Amino acid sequence: MISEDLIKQLVNEGIEGTNYFLVEAKVGAGNKISVLVDGEEGIPIKGIVGVSRQIEGSLDREKEDFELVVSSPGLDQPFKVLKQYLKYIGKTVEVKTGDGKKTKGILISADEEGIVLETSEKLKLEGKKKKELVVKQHVLKFGATEAAQKINECKVVITF
Repeated sequence: MISEDLIKQLVNEGIEGTNYFLVEAKVGAGNKISVLVDGEEGIPIKGIVGVSRQIEGSLDREKEDFELVVSSPGLDQPFKVLKQYLKYIGKTVEVKTGDGKKTKGILISADEEGIVLETSEKLKLEGKKKKELVVKQHVLKFGATEAAQKINECKVVITF
């Protein structure tokens, strides 16, 4: 069986020196290899083909047969690695927290610990006649113990 570590190594060798990054590499039953690669500004077909050729050229079908699928993660897919969060700083994202609540806002920052999400909504404040825009920053953590602060899933919000 082909190992995931070998596939990750081959992908990282193939994208070295580019702005592309590995999102996920899986090897399933029957050596079905699935690789997701992205880039800081997206990844063109040429980049996907290059990664595919790197893997294909490094494995021997005479020793072990395999099926290979290389693609980029879809916009509707949740983020899996920190570089995806960094790519979308300044963009609108939707975060699902550990308590099941979904929050839309602007991704302000991201690091190994978590993210800062800025939300804004019009609220009726005490002593005011009109609703006013209230901007809040939410600190959410990848490994938080409190459900309301734990990031379960984060996706970019697609707007046209």
